[in-house]
Amino acid sequence: MTENDDTLSAVDDTAESGEPTAPVSAGYERVDGEAAAEANARWWTAASESYLAEHGGFLGAADFCWSPEGVREADVALLGPLEALRASRVLEIGCGAAQCARWLAARGVDVLASDASAGMLERAAELDAATGTAVPRVLADARHLPFDDGVFDVAFTAFGALPFVPDAGAVHREVARILRPGGRWVFSVTHPMRWAFPDDPTERGLTVSRSYFDRTPYVERDRSGAPLYAEFHRTLGDHVRDVVSAGLVLEDLVEPEWPDDLQQVWGGWGPERGRLLPGTAIFVTQRP
Repeated sequence: MTENDDTLSAVDDTAESGEPTAPVSAGYERVDGEAAAEANARWWTAASESYLAEHGGFLGAADFCWSPEGVREADVALLGPLEALRASRVLEIGCGAAQCARWLAARGVDVLASDASAGMLERAAELDAATGTAVPRVLADARHLPFDDGVFDVAFTAFGALPFVPDAGAVHREVARILRPGGRWVFSVTHPMRWAFPDDPTERGLTVSRSYFDRTPYVERDRSGAPLYAEFHRTLGDHVRDVVSAGLVLEDLVEPEWPDDLQQVWGGWGPERGRLLPGTAIFVTQRP
């Protein structure tokens, strides 16, 4: 992608302020997929400090949370028993500040964390120092993982990578490539049903405002028209087809219910809407 002066200025402003550049426009529209993926990596770098300031308490510095519903790996063991994980090589994709990988590392698991955002990996290094638990980190696009074939036993991502690239199938194919036979790939995403509703955790978010089948991305743009941030929608069927096309087998689909005692509001997630509509889908898959 060739960036014009306005786009470069927006990126520079983002880097200096430590906050993402405010969009001039936002809405559902077509976008150049590669430009959007590159913009997302920059956006997460700019947002890394504010994101952790807002959500770090809920996520923990070394905890494994699958979703805003508070699903913890310690309770559900979607990656498998810890005893088996300690004998495995594990990869976290779209790790953010690597909280999940750090939780595994603290329990004796050989785990590597990767993300496309340099800023998020910097926050991961800070949490390593704060917790005393270090996690090896790699800057990498989830669609082009810098690993040999069949070198990991388990791969996972908790709301990472997949919503921010136009070709999620490429991520699944890469994961299938780097997994050993029998390896497990587990990923959580916003439940596709949410796409049809406004991003509002209150009663106002309970009225359908767009078609569930409309896959037009959500895009924020700068004053030059270049994308600053984008999210890509897939239906449940799309996710299943992407997994199967990559040669993986779907073992389970977990749709967490909202806990009665959880009052946390996180973007469009919250108790009022969460008790009526699913907010997260967690796919458990395996390479044959």
